[in-house]
Amino acid sequence: MKETFLIKGMHCASCAVTIEKALKKMPGVANAVVNSAAEKATIEWDEKKVKLEKIAEVVQKVGYDLVITKAQGAMRSKMQGKEEGGQTLRLRVIGMESGHCAMVVEQAIRSLPGIKSIEVDFANSRAKIIYETNKTTPETIQKVITDAGYKSIPEESKGEDLKDKEKAERERELKILKRKLTIGVILSVLITLGTYWNKFAFLPQFSQNVRYFILFCLTIPVQFWVGRQFYRGLTLLVKYKTADMNTLIAIGTLAAFSYSTAITFFPDFFKKTGIAPDVYFDTAAIIITLILLGRFLEARAKEQVSEAIKKLIGLSPKTARVIRNGEEKDIPIDQVVVGDILIVRPGEKIPVDGIIIEGHSNVDESMVTGESMPVSKTVKVQVIGATINQTGSFKFRATKVGNETVLAQIIKLVEEAQGSKAPIQRLADIISSYFVPAVLIIAASTFVVWFFLGPSPTLTFALVNTVAVLIIACPCALGLATPTAIMVGTSIGAEHGILIKDATALEIAHKVKTVILDKTGTLTKGKPNVTDVIKISSPKLQITKDKILRLAASVEQRSEHPLGEAIIKKAKEKNLKLLGLEKFKSITGQGVKAVIQKKQVYVGKKLAKTKSYSQEKTLSNQGKTVVFVYLDNQLAGMIAIADTLKENSKKAVAALHKLGLEVVMITGDNEKTAKAIAKQVGIDRVLAQVLPQDKAERVKQLQKEGKRVAMIGDGINDAPALAASDVGIAMGAGTDVAMESAGITLMKSDLMDLVVAISLSKQTMRIIKQNLFWAFFYNSAFIPIAAGALYPFFGILLNPIFASVAMTISSLSVILNSLRLKKFRFQA
Repeated sequence: MKETFLIKGMHCASCAVTIEKALKKMPGVANAVVNSAAEKATIEWDEKKVKLEKIAEVVQKVGYDLVITKAQGAMRSKMQGKEEGGQTLRLRVIGMESGHCAMVVEQAIRSLPGIKSIEVDFANSRAKIIYETNKTTPETIQKVITDAGYKSIPEESKGEDLKDKEKAERERELKILKRKLTIGVILSVLITLGTYWNKFAFLPQFSQNVRYFILFCLTIPVQFWVGRQFYRGLTLLVKYKTADMNTLIAIGTLAAFSYSTAITFFPDFFKKTGIAPDVYFDTAAIIITLILLGRFLEARAKEQVSEAIKKLIGLSPKTARVIRNGEEKDIPIDQVVVGDILIVRPGEKIPVDGIIIEGHSNVDESMVTGESMPVSKTVKVQVIGATINQTGSFKFRATKVGNETVLAQIIKLVEEAQGSKAPIQRLADIISSYFVPAVLIIAASTFVVWFFLGPSPTLTFALVNTVAVLIIACPCALGLATPTAIMVGTSIGAEHGILIKDATALEIAHKVKTVILDKTGTLTKGKPNVTDVIKISSPKLQITKDKILRLAASVEQRSEHPLGEAIIKKAKEKNLKLLGLEKFKSITGQGVKAVIQKKQVYVGKKLAKTKSYSQEKTLSNQGKTVVFVYLDNQLAGMIAIADTLKENSKKAVAALHKLGLEVVMITGDNEKTAKAIAKQVGIDRVLAQVLPQDKAERVKQLQKEGKRVAMIGDGINDAPALAASDVGIAMGAGTDVAMESAGITLMKSDLMDLVVAISLSKQTMRIIKQNLFWAFFYNSAFIPIAAGALYPFFGILLNPIFASVAMTISSLSVILNSLRLKKFRFQA
């Protein structure tokens, strides 16, 4: 079996490494790829050797939750029912607070006939029951749970799908984090105030013992409830011999809390060493709260991860009009089958992919192809589901439905790209994986050395130095090094109109070597505009360019063709008053004609026997569409229409070249038009007539050459390529789907902002590396002193209070260094 699952609780690249390591150790698991950014795991396993619930259990043991969708749960239940002779029911049981509660629930269920096995997990409020369907029912099981005093809800509710479940789980996680953060902030403020209470003479004073005991009570919920999620780091260290940021946080805060607790209850024991019995409850509480703040902001940013897929799915129409048994009827889209005859009227979305069998129309395919020009559709021509029919009605035969449609394939490509392995590991996590074991070895060595060789009382002396090592190694600065710089960098980006959706995009942008630019909507404005009006000199016709445009616009006012709209728009810009017309007629696939001021005017394709003109060839070579204007069957002029360049496109391409980047243009348009646009902006390499699914493949080909690729686009057709690239960059005026698939969005749709984004990425990464260096330097420099390395020579020991101060200074330096980013200014 091969399935993709949502994983709850991941915060960094090392989380993904940990889960992968745990899964790959399991017999029966062939492969596991975990993506921390998308919070998903793709697992390939042999269902005969390992059960799905066992895989979920292993993930849970390392501190994360594997979420099983309705379809995956049904597959598992079917297999279990086959092998174990029973049906599986999974419930969330609300109200269990202890193992005793779980025992009560289990006993209540066991009283029912047909129960084959029960697993109740009170910590996660879950119950799994395998039962015989001919002896009991889910409703009966839920009733006995209710009678026992608890409420139960089926985990796979009716109608729930993967995307809704992902969103619900993330919202739930965010809500819990927000609650913990709020309580953590309140208690941390009280703890800090209590720590320095005796400094304020005007306040009522308490004895030291009473004050320490109050601080102890206030810190317990912060340490063990607010910071509960960090303790899985200790599990990693013991079970899998690896470490992450959670390991550092758990060790550091537990050291401060445990030492302070010992001081609170056994102060005399420490006074014998001549060291003042100070407590560090505030250190533990503040570290946990600050790190949790970073986790909260990260969780909030990930809330929209699945929105791109949901918006893609939302493009598909919900119903279709089919002909069955000679009658027209509207049916749900999922009931359409290959071979059905469907009817599409003007303004409607085309339900599925198919071939036209009757009628003709112009279809807006920009939602899928990204090209602004509508496509003429006649009999035997293919139509694509989710595109919009503009002018005429037609019948077509369904050729692809459901997961086989072009839109469904695009959705699949985006999902695969988002679920693939992240190309970067965070420096902080890499450092942590080596740093934490080293600190533990040093701390243990410190205790042993001073216990056997230290001055009397050796136990106290060894304990104080060991705690000093653990406190100085506390990862506050290391934990803040990346997120503070990212927070400032993203805010600076927002000020420049650059929306940075995730840190990974900001981290990778400065390494990009190749930039792929979509043509329509990225380099160009994405709408047809009149660029030239050419007058054909003739002794019989005395006519001006403005009159040619006026006549053409007057005829086109009855037309629904987008090229006609461009002509009318140009006439209005020039304040040309449209004329009245008679005998209007639209000629399918050719053009339109009418009588104006007793003269026949035709606007459209070139009529037969019209001689060629040099201007026509020149305009065509420039990638422009030429519309011919005839007056009484004599050619009066030509109107050139094209998708024009944005103002800064040429300047942006030059700036990208100056940065040493390879610039490539990709488009679904024809090669002649593509090369004409590329020549205007200075792009040397052109990829033309590329289908949506092929765009992502072209990105992958460049990546195989060892290049870091940035893809810039604005249409749905660009979404797979945006997601597959190392950095996806969307234009703000484009589709929501493109923006959701991209890591960076240029809100002003100005390509010059791409250059700004790359420059900001370089500056942010420089700050992050400086932060990591200084955070690591503070820890490394003071650990030997904390271990007592100077004591034999100078009699100097690093009191834990100074260790805490040093840690605070390191954190402050990281924050101040990150704030230097606020001075970022881009010079073009």
